[in-house]
Amino acid sequence: MKLKHIYFVGLCFALLSCNDKTDTKKNNPEQSSTTNEFTTKDKTIIIYTTANNTNLRLTKTDNLTFQPATQPKETEISVFVNPNKTFQTFIGIGGAITDASAEVFAKLNADKQTEFLNAYYSKENGIGYSLLRTSIHSSDFGSASHTYIKEGDSALISFSIEHDMKYRIPMMKRAIETAGGKLLTYASPWSPPAFMKSNKSMLKGGTLLPQYYQSWATYYTKFIKAYEKEGMPIWGITIQNEPMATQTWESCIYSAEAERDFLKNYLGPTMETEGLGDKNIVIWDHNRDLITHRANVILSDPEASKYVWGTGFHWYETWTGGDPMFDNLKAVNEAFPDKKLLFTEGCNEKFDAEKYQYWPNAERYGNSMINDFNSGTVGWTDWNILLDQNGGPNHVGNFCFAPIHADTTSGELIYTPSYYYIGHFSKFIRPEAKRVSTAVSRSTLISTSFLNDDGNMVTVVMNKSDKTISYNLFVGQEKTEVEIPPHAMQTLLY
Repeated sequence: MKLKHIYFVGLCFALLSCNDKTDTKKNNPEQSSTTNEFTTKDKTIIIYTTANNTNLRLTKTDNLTFQPATQPKETEISVFVNPNKTFQTFIGIGGAITDASAEVFAKLNADKQTEFLNAYYSKENGIGYSLLRTSIHSSDFGSASHTYIKEGDSALISFSIEHDMKYRIPMMKRAIETAGGKLLTYASPWSPPAFMKSNKSMLKGGTLLPQYYQSWATYYTKFIKAYEKEGMPIWGITIQNEPMATQTWESCIYSAEAERDFLKNYLGPTMETEGLGDKNIVIWDHNRDLITHRANVILSDPEASKYVWGTGFHWYETWTGGDPMFDNLKAVNEAFPDKKLLFTEGCNEKFDAEKYQYWPNAERYGNSMINDFNSGTVGWTDWNILLDQNGGPNHVGNFCFAPIHADTTSGELIYTPSYYYIGHFSKFIRPEAKRVSTAVSRSTLISTSFLNDDGNMVTVVMNKSDKTISYNLFVGQEKTEVEIPPHAMQTLLY
């Protein structure tokens, strides 16, 4: 069935004014209390809702006021926000511009390209993405594998980003422009060139050969300088995408010790020598299951840790049939509070065009984002921002979902529920916001809150149940009563 573009419902509304500054300092231990006391006095609560089996899509659904609070009963469901307790500083939410996304984008007509860019990057008419990830040469999402050098060129004399100039870089430049001229951008490699690896292939794992450690370290710096020459500042890099997964696509294996030693003996010093010591380096970039081991090995070594901004992670540990391991994030955050946590990738796997509007896909996003933020995460990056009607292109057939798909036969954009669920965070929580202590009295709801720089609070509440729920929002000594539909997300602004 050909799906038509799902138009925004109630999405054209005034956005909170905000400060777009992004913290790029490597170490910035967080404060535990606010400096300016937050007050609910004379404030109205504006509520936006997205709900299953309705037309509500980031739709303004209510204006409420605060009343003096009394002791809640055990029979009531309540969300408790303590504005006097704040935690990590937020750096942004966004997605990855892959070769696949850029190839699909190039097939859209001019009007649809503009609509697409506004949908993601406009703060007024879209969901205000402020973060961007891309790959260092190819990943599986693209029509083919490629590198920036001729095979065997260990001196990197042939290094050129000409390949990216056709699709990826033009799309990235337009995204940055639509976002107001600034997107915090970082890059990740999926594999070194084939000749640098033990298996002589960019695909199916293998390891980086010791004789090419220096060449590969220099490769990162050439990438950064080449992209910045094109007017795209690079905030940082991750060392290796999914370093413990032997994939059918571009992949490379690093043990914790191997990643530590490559970082402290080659990559870190090379970044400094090349004048890029201010760039942020992210370790791990893989699932939550083994994140504590990787952090323990690398961050416990002072000579390696000094180069590390933080630890990146994905959500795919559920491939085993288990639940997301959010507690592992808390363990890393407790053990290394001077380092950051960054969600670097997540998507719904196993593309099926019959499931464009499959609500559990959106709820996976909501559940992860709320729990990741409540575990100390400072930024959250979706995977491909755009794929076609087949869930690609992907040169090894690893087709997946994106929040927005393009049917390249009809030219239409298809907005999935995941897009709106992400928007409940990215549109309203702005860089430099502080996470605020938030707790829920019943497991049918989950919630998180952030205080923006402009003094306005954002509380996000998700109802995972089949029932409409009435709940109390307690903020300090005041409260209001809210109703949330079944399988719904709400953003409360006050």
